[in-house]
Amino acid sequence: MATVTDGTFAAEVLAAGVPVLVEFTASWCPPCRMIAPVLAEIAREEAHRLKVVELDVDENPRTTAAYGVLSMPTLMVFRAGEPVRSMVGARPKRRLMEEIADVL
Repeated sequence: MATVTDGTFAAEVLAAGVPVLVEFTASWCPPCRMIAPVLAEIAREEAHRLKVVELDVDENPRTTAAYGVLSMPTLMVFRAGEPVRSMVGARPKRRLMEEIADVL
């Protein structure tokens, strides 16, 4: 799973040719640590149709504020440079895949 920053967000997420699942995360966030293995697994299994990245909210306040992220983890799917789905909190892989199936 790749890491993006305020500086790389536009190129890595907004300009991506496939949908991108962004995890807005923080090192101090227990639910973020819980969902990390789920996201890593999805990144491996769905690499042909979905890019998965993480953005540390403490180190990247500009992007965090731009998308109104207040809770961690916030999972946001971007397609063609626009956010098309937003979810807050950790969840099991099956539920997450069901929630994003229609935007892939």
